[in-house]
Amino acid sequence: MGRGKVQLKRIENKINRQVTFSKRRSGLLKKAHEISVLCDAEVALIVFSTKGKLSEFSTDSCMERILERYERYSRAEGQLVAIDTVSQGSWTLEHAKLKARIEVLQKNQRHYMGEDLDSLSLKDLQSLENQLDSALKNLRSRKNQIMFESISQLQKKDKALQEQNNMLSKKVKNKEKELAQLCPLEQQKQESSSPPVLGKSFQPFNVTGDVFQAVRNTGDDEGTSQQNNETNTTIPAWMLSHIS
Repeated sequence: MGRGKVQLKRIENKINRQVTFSKRRSGLLKKAHEISVLCDAEVALIVFSTKGKLSEFSTDSCMERILERYERYSRAEGQLVAIDTVSQGSWTLEHAKLKARIEVLQKNQRHYMGEDLDSLSLKDLQSLENQLDSALKNLRSRKNQIMFESISQLQKKDKALQEQNNMLSKKVKNKEKELAQLCPLEQQKQESSSPPVLGKSFQPFNVTGDVFQAVRNTGDDEGTSQQNNETNTTIPAWMLSHIS
C-alpha cells in the first residue's frame, strides 16, 4: 500500500515531533542545495528549532550578503507599496472631485435649458437670467461678425467677376475692330480678281427676230429689199453666212 496523505497539524507527541523535525530539516537543506546548484540561484535558509537551535544554509557561505540584498529589496518594495498607496489615495480623491464637478456642470446645463428651476431662489434666477443675456449677446455678436465676413467675401467675388467681365468685353471689342478692318481688304481682293461687268448702256439685240424678218422679206420690191438690206447690214457677216 502507498503512503497516505499526512495531515498538516502539530504533532502532539514530543519524541515524534523531534524525529519529524530532524528528517524534514535534512530534506529541506538538501532541496535548498539542489536548487542552488541546478538553477544557479542564491539561496539562504534559516531554521530555528523549538529549543532555539539554529540550522542554516547559504549559497557559497555568503549569508550576510544575501541578507543585505533581502533587506534592500524589502525596503524598496515597502517604498513602492507606500507610493502606490498614496497614489491610489490621490487618484481616489481626484475621482471624487471630478465626479462632483461633473454633477455641478450637469445641473447648470439643466438650468440653462430651463429645467429643474424649482430649487433656485430669486437671486439665483436673476443670476441665471444675466448669464443667459450675456451669452445671447455674445452669440448675436458672433453671428453678425460671421455675416459681415461672408458679405465681404461675396463683394470681393462680385468685384473680381466684374473685372473679368470687363476684360472679356474689351477683348471682344478688339476682335470686332480687327474683323472690321479685315473685311474691306477682302472685298477689294475679290473685286480685283472678278471679271469686268458690262455697263448699263449696253442693249442686246434680237438676232433671231431680225434674221427671220429678213428671210420673209426676200420677195418684196426693191425699195423694201433695199431697206431690208440696210437693216441686214447691221447683222454681222458670220451670222449672214450661216443664215444663207
